[in-house]
Amino acid sequence: MRYVAIMNDKIIYHMCKADEWAQAQASGSYPGSSQDQADGFIHFSTYEQVWTSAAKHRCGQDGILLLAVDTTALGDALKWEASRGGALFPHLYGPLNTDDVIDTEPLPLDDNGIHIFPSGFPPPELD
Repeated sequence: MRYVAIMNDKIIYHMCKADEWAQAQASGSYPGSSQDQADGFIHFSTYEQVWTSAAKHRCGQDGILLLAVDTTALGDALKWEASRGGALFPHLYGPLNTDDVIDTEPLPLDDNGIHIFPSGFPPPELD
């Protein structure tokens, strides 16, 4: 499948470890990472936010997958809340049904430990 890199609020992105996603696929539901679970919601990013989120929170982590999710399937469990710099970020309050993921793509690391995104994603804007 061709990876989805779309700039709109209908497609949001989440990064997770490949082994966590494999477990989720076996059960049909993804509860989020340990950090997501501690925060009480699954962290997502928009097209414009995801690369910076990876650089800030996943830098150097190998075995990461990028999940693309159609927001129309998430219903009222999806909330847009202010976070980094006051920007609105999508947060899912509840598990993610694996059927709601429309695409996945590995995020390999370059020689500097920075994730290599599929073409079409804007580079990070770090503070």
